[in-house]
Amino acid sequence: MKTSDFDYYLPEELIAQTPLEPRDSSRLLVYDRKADKVYHEHFFDIKKYLKKGDVLVRNNTKVLPARMFGYTPNGGKVEVLLLKRFNLTDWEVLVKPGKKAKPGATLVLSDELSLEVLETIEESGSRKVKFNFNGVFEDIISRIGEMPLPPYITEKLKNQERYQTVYAKTDGSAAAPTAGLHFTDKLLEEIKEMGVEIVDVLLHVGLGTFRPVKTDDILSHHMHSEYYEISKESAEKINKAKKEGRRIIAVGTTSVRTLESAADDNGLVKEIKDNTEIFIFPPYKFKCVDALITNFHLPKSTLVMLVSALSTREKTLELYNQAVSEKYRFFSFGDSMFII
Repeated sequence: MKTSDFDYYLPEELIAQTPLEPRDSSRLLVYDRKADKVYHEHFFDIKKYLKKGDVLVRNNTKVLPARMFGYTPNGGKVEVLLLKRFNLTDWEVLVKPGKKAKPGATLVLSDELSLEVLETIEESGSRKVKFNFNGVFEDIISRIGEMPLPPYITEKLKNQERYQTVYAKTDGSAAAPTAGLHFTDKLLEEIKEMGVEIVDVLLHVGLGTFRPVKTDDILSHHMHSEYYEISKESAEKINKAKKEGRRIIAVGTTSVRTLESAADDNGLVKEIKDNTEIFIFPPYKFKCVDALITNFHLPKSTLVMLVSALSTREKTLELYNQAVSEKYRFFSFGDSMFII
């Protein structure tokens, strides 16, 4: 299967530059696979397509304000982007310009924070670094860092919280799990009152989520690694629902990757903390996930491939072309689809 098989035409003006207010006023394209029917709704209408006993699995990762600016000892300007934490002090980061980040180099980001470059990670061109800081690392980052918005968003974000889900809890992502951005506290409360169970999992989204597929044959693409967790309590709730034949609805592709990475052949998951490089594309057979809430993704991306595994490549491209015709908003701050 070729990467070009997952391409579609997207006019630039349909790339959403700013989030809508309120969050759940975004549009929702619902595709019912059994009936082969499409419905055009708003996100606050999603309750019409949920029922008592459903399990909504969401990713409670929190985006770090991971973009920082600093200086070399000679006064040269640098940009540092946090990618992945190894331990209390050591991280994988991107440094621009890279020539100023040779092993042994020191970069100063603030009075409280500096870093030493330990090594170059050849595969990605990123760096392994050791941070030196006075105080609590996360507090310093929240003061000096900026949200690392995707490259296709060119407008400055007025409210940083709009690139976080309302239920974001655990620091660690370089990008938001965007399907969750549409939920408000009120909508989640109403969904719970319907008898829908809400279960949290964790996957820290890396910048690899925006990395284009550069190989012609998708089988030659090497998937990026991301850290994920499922707690004992969450695993028990998911497994109970699975055994009772209730629907497991993933909020976003990151929840899908978490569940499918952890699931056995019966679709049951266990308490786990691990890294995953799972690459989902047709004709993948889902073990745990029954339905998916997701945004509209970049042409030829691994995320379009994942969605295609749930609803077939042809149908996914048909739905995307329909969304273009109906002038849906695309990508991180865009509209949503619900495949049931």
